[in-house]
Amino acid sequence: MKKERIVIPADPDDPEDFDVSAEALDRAQRARLIRRTRTGLGLSQTEFAARFHVPVGTLRDWEQARATAPDFAVAYVRVIARHPDMVAQAVA
Repeated sequence: MKKERIVIPADPDDPEDFDVSAEALDRAQRARLIRRTRTGLGLSQTEFAARFHVPVGTLRDWEQARATAPDFAVAYVRVIARHPDMVAQAVA
């Protein structure tokens, strides 16, 4: 097992805190971008998934950081954030 690079060490004064690896931090930042985009549009997960043709289970996994959203998905969400109506029309 390779050793993960820790980017945020645990607070030694907090027994519930834990180290955060670079991979986990990246996954969390991607999850936040996706969730903020969806909530900024005022859509539920089911509505967002249907409107932009993303499987709802996949969207949930990405938002809850159970899975890392791939680069193409992050790019797609960034385009959705800027041009939601255009993207919805293009995939309809």
